[in-house]
Amino acid sequence: MRGQSRADVVSMRRKKVTRDAVIKILVGALRPLDYVHALYEGGAVAFNRVDEWSDIDLYLVVDDNKVDDAFDAVETALESLSPIKQKFAVSQLPWPGVSQAFYTLEQTSEYLLIDLAVIKLNGPEKFLQPEIHGNVLFYFNKSKKVKVPTLDKEELVENLQRKLERLKDRFAMFNIFVQKEINRGNYLEALVLYHSITLGSVVDALRIIYSPFHHDFKTRYVQYELPKRIARKLEQLYFVKDKKDLREKYHEATRWFNEISQNTRARNHYTLR
Repeated sequence: MRGQSRADVVSMRRKKVTRDAVIKILVGALRPLDYVHALYEGGAVAFNRVDEWSDIDLYLVVDDNKVDDAFDAVETALESLSPIKQKFAVSQLPWPGVSQAFYTLEQTSEYLLIDLAVIKLNGPEKFLQPEIHGNVLFYFNKSKKVKVPTLDKEELVENLQRKLERLKDRFAMFNIFVQKEINRGNYLEALVLYHSITLGSVVDALRIIYSPFHHDFKTRYVQYELPKRIARKLEQLYFVKDKKDLREKYHEATRWFNEISQNTRARNHYTLR
């Protein structure tokens, strides 16, 4: 094209492949397959937070012996839309019956990553509890076996109580490691430990209180699910400008965790909304 660089042309072509185009091609290719039972999207869609940087979080439920066939069908469909730039298969997951791979396409935005979980029909986890995973969007659901389950809130409360007690024990045992490395002058190690142990414990405790359904989401969605003043305080503690700031914020975060854990124990502060 006259007046346009090759980079401009490539950029224009990439913009032709949209989120809707990816979903449309996959629905059309997967719905007719008899071993495919359901296709739905979670992530940003389920929480009504889709923006120009959102990826596509897809769940595909298939017959137990058709996982490899399902991935082949998905990749064939994607290739008909755009060459696959990269595939990254996750080697091990904590959920039995779930296989996961990530895809990027050549002719789309670099942010429009496709996160695909292929789930065995008889697997125990379908990622459908609305309290945890939001209101997932079904593109089709051909099987009555794929149902939105009811969350056992009593079991969740018991899990939260156990987690809080273990969290306090872990903090009491290992938080001093940050101070130990500060004393040694090993500030890089101290900084990493401060983020993982001290602030990691603070985040987990705050989530138990303010977003118990997402108690194991770490920092994911904290800016949406914690009170704004709490989120701002947490953000300030994460950003450390120098060694002196690390020492001060370590002690501040330590006091905050102890305050949170004591109040939670005294008032059973978390509620399931």
